[in-house]
Amino acid sequence: MAAPPRTVAEAEAIQDRLRPMVDLVGPGPTAPRTVAGLDVAYAEDGDRLAAAVTVLDAATLDVVDEVVLPGRAAFAYVPGLFAFRELPTLLTALGRLSVEPELLVCDGHGLAHPRRFGLACHLGVLTGLPAIGVGKTPLVGRAETPGWRRGSWTPLVDGTEQVGRVLRTQDGVKPVFVSVGHRMSLENAAAQVLNLARRYRLPETTRRADRLCRAELRRLAGR
Repeated sequence: MAAPPRTVAEAEAIQDRLRPMVDLVGPGPTAPRTVAGLDVAYAEDGDRLAAAVTVLDAATLDVVDEVVLPGRAAFAYVPGLFAFRELPTLLTALGRLSVEPELLVCDGHGLAHPRRFGLACHLGVLTGLPAIGVGKTPLVGRAETPGWRRGSWTPLVDGTEQVGRVLRTQDGVKPVFVSVGHRMSLENAAAQVLNLARRYRLPETTRRADRLCRAELRRLAGR
């Protein structure tokens, strides 16, 4: 990745340049062997961070590789440009893996983004890997509440455009917000999330990466 942008205008210009490269059709791997979860945790001062990438065997959900790195936010906190804070450290962590994942699952959004270019899109384009976004809360759009059973979903719509799905991963728990990042269809993205969320609301990729980066922050703080 090139040097981080210095201004909002530079960041938006990068998004505008890369957005046409996004493949929103896929179909992407329907049975990936390895899937990576990516997450970032921030220290209380909001500047220091830890970025984690955890690669799981998609069949067993066992960890096959993982990298966690400390870093600092590379850009100001600006709505719609949040990915620029995390990209340098995440890309470095991805580059240090010994196993290349066949799918990236980002704790965030892809197409379901005010500029239609969330973290999952950005990472997918820069790495060339299929990528999807799985958010805990919506960033844009509106949707009906899905049915209470696992696998129920409703379209996430922003204006007249469907930008994702609101997906129930476990009976009666809060849904997650799934959107395409790169080289994946929405149907396939939702199927992959369900496969990875066998016992809990969040995909196991996200759960493992979240624990890893939070543990690194505690280590750095001497706790």
